Amino acid sequence: MTWGPTSAVRLVGIREEPLSVEEMLAAVDDAAAGGVVLFVGRVRDHDGGKAVGKLEYAAHPSATERLAQVCASVADDHEGVVLAAVHRTGSLAIGDAAVIVAAAAAHRDLAFTASRVLIDRLKAEVPIWKHQVFADGTEEWVGSP
Repeated sequence: MTWGPTSAVRLVGIREEPLSVEEMLAAVDDAAAGGVVLFVGRVRDHDGGKAVGKLEYAAHPSATERLAQVCASVADDHEGVVLAAVHRTGSLAIGDAAVIVAAAAAHRDLAFTASRVLIDRLKAEVPIWKHQVFADGTEEWVGSP
């Protein structure tokens, strides 16, 4: 699976380092794009009515390859779109970006649609798991098999 500046999939990554909105916008920069949609999923301070104290993400070793496959499939289904997707692993603080997807296309409707499909499929199909530790000391794994 390849991606890069000449592909419809420009950037794919699973990483422990903080994510950059600027990197994502640069990745999908295209003179033909009249619309760019950026989705940033952030760590919130609550879930299910409980205060979140700490959050960690873990990924299966195949997660990057699976994310690339999902991106390629979304690009194939939405001709004319360019995409980028990155997800964070490790310990994250409240407010940190956990996932960013970007879609650029000639028109906004295609960019919005592809962005929505990409984030929904990423969440459903890429093996990344969230471990939440709540302020009351309880914890849960989300999305684990």
